[in-house]
Amino acid sequence: MNHLASENMAKLIKNDNKPKLAEIVAVCTSPLKQTRKTNTEVGVIKENYGFIGDAHSSTATHRQISLLAQESIDKMSEMGLDVHPGDFAENLTTRGIELVSLTIGTRIKVGDSTILEVTQIGKECHNRCAIYQQAGDCIMPREGIFARVITGGEIKTGDKIRSL
Repeated sequence: MNHLASENMAKLIKNDNKPKLAEIVAVCTSPLKQTRKTNTEVGVIKENYGFIGDAHSSTATHRQISLLAQESIDKMSEMGLDVHPGDFAENLTTRGIELVSLTIGTRIKVGDSTILEVTQIGKECHNRCAIYQQAGDCIMPREGIFARVITGGEIKTGDKIRSL
């Protein structure tokens, strides 16, 4: 085995060659619309409704749950903003899943049993939010996604998330 192959083998062994699974970084809700959400770390999602206790939850909308990647939030942090999960009014902050590459109709499994179905990629920003005012940009309209709840359940920080 040559030196380069030996180094690569050592890296694989050191990293256990295990792919990192995508996960939920934060579970956020708010009883009011047009505000930042609070990371509650755990929440209950009701079928065809959304998070119990969240102002955006409703049977009358296709935007029952909002998702945003931590990687997207990190982009705003790199612009010098002090932003955290929930600051973009997203319900679920994820890490390790490329949300914007999902297509409408894709189903997502969160935790042991919750199933969501992607209904919208991005959104129209009707009025410039506080983040936009500070940075001149906001990622939620481009990189946030929305879903309806197919199967409800409890979701908590650290739960795995994957497309089906």
